[in-house]
Amino acid sequence: TTDNVTNNKESTVTLMASFIHPFEQTGMTMEKPKDIYVDSIHNALVLKETTHLNHKAWQTKYKIKKPGVYKFFVEPKPYFEVNEEKFISHVPKVIVSAYGLQAGWDNPIGLKYEIIPRVKPFALYSGNLFQGQVLHKGKPVANIEVEVELYNEFGLKAPTASHITQSVKTNKEGLFSFVINHKGWWGFAALIMEGQKEYKGKSYPVENGALLWIKAY
Repeated sequence: TTDNVTNNKESTVTLMASFIHPFEQTGMTMEKPKDIYVDSIHNALVLKETTHLNHKAWQTKYKIKKPGVYKFFVEPKPYFEVNEEKFISHVPKVIVSAYGLQAGWDNPIGLKYEIIPRVKPFALYSGNLFQGQVLHKGKPVANIEVEVELYNEFGLKAPTASHITQSVKTNKEGLFSFVINHKGWWGFAALIMEGQKEYKGKSYPVENGALLWIKAY
């Protein structure tokens, strides 16, 4: 889908929630999330089961009727990763500008874990420096690892396994920076270990991810 709606032909935005390795273009089964929302947990959208990269995923459509900045996000069900002995709960967000209105792109939704863009997220070129701020309960958090991956629909090959997922750390203001070196969709996942959940009678930690998707042109 697009991050800029400029005419009525583009006004119906299609959103997909899937569980994937973006650079490697491999998928995993995603159980039905709690919901996909626009701007608030009070605005849930209708989910439809689909497939993505040969695995179960979820899709919705939203008709944009007036100018504005729209923030879409997904609240998934925590997934237990057997190999890493932890639960994974990443909340993805994407920001869309409609009909030229641009105000408010840096306003938080108010999620418990959230990345706030500090560069206009729907006006990026390949080569731009992207900056974001990681918030936990509305406050900046330092020394948080932010994993970065390109949605690699270009057939790119990583020189080593280390190059598949790149990582940056937040500073004392919760800020991180990354130079976007290729066009396409980029995912930024700020990982915060907090809480415990039970699996087969044993308690495991939860990896909470504030996930932001941006597009470079």
